[in-house]
Amino acid sequence: MTYHQIIQLKNGVSCCLRSGTAADGQAALDNFILTHAETDNLLTYPEENTLTATQEGEYLQAKTESPNEVEILAIVDGKVAGTAGINAVGGCYKLQHRAEFGISIAKEFWGLGIGQALTAACIDCSRKAGYAQLELDVVADNASALALYKKFGFVEYGRNPKGFRSRNTGYQELVLMRLAL
Repeated sequence: MTYHQIIQLKNGVSCCLRSGTAADGQAALDNFILTHAETDNLLTYPEENTLTATQEGEYLQAKTESPNEVEILAIVDGKVAGTAGINAVGGCYKLQHRAEFGISIAKEFWGLGIGQALTAACIDCSRKAGYAQLELDVVADNASALALYKKFGFVEYGRNPKGFRSRNTGYQELVLMRLAL
């Protein structure tokens, strides 16, 4: 899917939200490594990434060409500040109505409205793709993320007390959330 929007951040700076392309591979990969090093709330650690910049670019291009999946980059002053996307849960009939949502933002850009804008963009794309449900998992201690998702209407439908195993804090509880579209 393709997406493009210019927004104004809380600090008055413009931010471009757009679909990633093959040319964005290195910048998106650099952002992935950075964001996954800055917080313990994401699925993987930076060194667990196995993609090269070329492979990351191919991933982004495939999402842009997909009819029902997207990866949106938030660009501030020419730099990838964050990414968010939707992925189909599955292709079989019983799963075609569900998509998963994921997001990460570089720490220097926290609190500027990028998370809210990327979330809204992914919800919009999910509706356009025809999904009936958007899902996510969030670390229970991540109060700001929980507040954001609740603001958009996501509701909790379960918890996994040992959903993540952190190198720093041990097990982390995951809150399972869904949004009816």
